[in-house]
Amino acid sequence: MTLERRIAGVFGLDDAAWMRHANPWSVILRNTVLPILVVAFWSRTWLGWWAGIPITIALLWTWANPHLFQAPRSFDHWTSKSVLGERVWLNRDFVPVPGYHRRVPNILSAVGGIGLLFIVWGVIFFDPWPVLLGAVMVYMGKLWYLDRMVWLWQDMKNATEEYLSWTVQV
Repeated sequence: MTLERRIAGVFGLDDAAWMRHANPWSVILRNTVLPILVVAFWSRTWLGWWAGIPITIALLWTWANPHLFQAPRSFDHWTSKSVLGERVWLNRDFVPVPGYHRRVPNILSAVGGIGLLFIVWGVIFFDPWPVLLGAVMVYMGKLWYLDRMVWLWQDMKNATEEYLSWTVQV
């Protein structure tokens, strides 16, 4: 089982939730998660233990975001294709992806992971520069990763009947 599949399980991403997450608003607003989490954890400096409330709200937003929107009417939007590509990537241990798609997503995830380490450091020590550097790395890695997922979707959308069924409107 891939790490991505485990993460999707934590977020409760079944087929219906993946379709809701393919709504462009879900993907766009997902980009608010990182700054909300940073501010929530940073709030411990002025709220003390009461910071648990904004931290809890931020974590709930992180979990709820993929579940809040309706499935898109069209899957032609870049963000929708990126989510469909993420599903293909998640499924790569069952339906292999072309070799030229295998390395870059892992590198981009590593870039984001390293950026996250900078953010954690900056939040722990109340230092904005590591937070900003880390945020740039996380967003650069994630948005480039999503762009690669669009490419993967374009290459794999006809690979299986399951993939073809994802964009069929009911």
